[in-house]
Amino acid sequence: MTLYLEDKPNDECGVFGIYGKGVDVAKYTYYGLYGLQHRGQESAGIAVGNGDKIELYKNLGLVSEVFDETILGSLKGYISVGHVRYSTTGSNSVINAQPLMFRYLQGSVAIAHNGNLTNAQKMRRSLAHNGSVFQSSSDTEIFINQIAQYGQDTIEDALMKCMIDIKGAYSLVIMTEDKLIGVRDPHGVRPLCIGKRGDAYILSSESCALDCIGADFIRDVEPGEIVIINEKGIQSLKPMMERKRALCVFELVYVARPDSIIDGVSVNKARREMGKQLFREYPIEADCIVPVPDSGIAAAIGYSQESGIPYKFGLMKNRYIGRTFIQPTQELRDIAVSLKLNPIREDLEGQRVVLVDDSIVRGTTSRKIVKMLRKAGVKEIHLVVSSPEIIFPCYYGIDTSDKNELIAANMKLEEMKKSIGVESLHFISLEGMLSACERDPGDFCAACFNGHYPVEVTDQNISKYDLEGGKV
Repeated sequence: MTLYLEDKPNDECGVFGIYGKGVDVAKYTYYGLYGLQHRGQESAGIAVGNGDKIELYKNLGLVSEVFDETILGSLKGYISVGHVRYSTTGSNSVINAQPLMFRYLQGSVAIAHNGNLTNAQKMRRSLAHNGSVFQSSSDTEIFINQIAQYGQDTIEDALMKCMIDIKGAYSLVIMTEDKLIGVRDPHGVRPLCIGKRGDAYILSSESCALDCIGADFIRDVEPGEIVIINEKGIQSLKPMMERKRALCVFELVYVARPDSIIDGVSVNKARREMGKQLFREYPIEADCIVPVPDSGIAAAIGYSQESGIPYKFGLMKNRYIGRTFIQPTQELRDIAVSLKLNPIREDLEGQRVVLVDDSIVRGTTSRKIVKMLRKAGVKEIHLVVSSPEIIFPCYYGIDTSDKNELIAANMKLEEMKKSIGVESLHFISLEGMLSACERDPGDFCAACFNGHYPVEVTDQNISKYDLEGGKV
């Protein structure tokens, strides 16, 4: 079992697609997935079509572990869809790795999905009752069976009907034998953008992957939009009535890479502004500002800029450790954390430190980091967090689905402070965080903070305790 040392809200996955004749689409997709590796580290897959058939290769592991020159060389064609996965719905097994490929009345289709469906159980039961067969536990298979149910229609018409039936958060990249399609849910919870390199069009979860392959950013796919790319160019369909925008604010807080721009917002700038706002709300006298790497860096720089207190690295991150594995004893678990992060004693000894992190979910890693800093001789630790307390689960593709695991849902601020072991603990206000994003605050889903769920949650496995105090 993999141990993810960052006690963070992990996103489900990243999707990537390219249409370009005369282009080595498999290799471009490989590099694009490299740029999206932060969105999923459990499995990777690439499907390639040449106009007649689709070839697929996928396996468990990082992009660099799954693919080599031989495998990429065998994937020939001019359309490609790629996926990196972190499992929120469905276990981590090869059968759940994506893209998923299937044949139906209209031909072969490969699909990659980022997000989570909130009526998945209801849809699965309904489809199974009508004769559908499921081979995996991934809710992405619901799209497959739903498309097949509308097999008499074109793929575009089938997808428009799917968008009526299926509820939740989804960005899809789909390929047939001769076209590439992007779909974004009507609220735009999960990101998806369009790029171009020469005559080739690209779809990607984040703009950073476009930069990785030298492509130009064109625009974001709009909420509720279907984008079709084929030999005629690019076409847009907007079958759904406009809904309230609800981009997941955690994309800007933690999930997305800092060099991405999502729905017109620079991720790095938003995080830096969150750090500045943190100081305005909680000015602390200290000797230095230290980030929890890497996700706390931009906010720590912002706090330092606004306060004038020197910024120091403080904690060294081992960037070559990759994934580590749960060990059988607590002592070895602590060693695993030390392999990933280690304090720089000469920067920290005797110092009053403002430790900046982007979020606290369970509090386990925060405790271990504080323990490290104490051992390095830090005099005072003031932990400031550039997002509010997470007190509600996410059902849209971030793995905070169990309220019992959320420290802020089960402890008061003073209790959290004592549990983590710091002199003070401060979370940015919801209003302060949203103001840093430089968009209308109503354009974001912040359900994990305020319990206001923009998309109906109907699955029966969601407990009343999890939703207590929340609104749909």
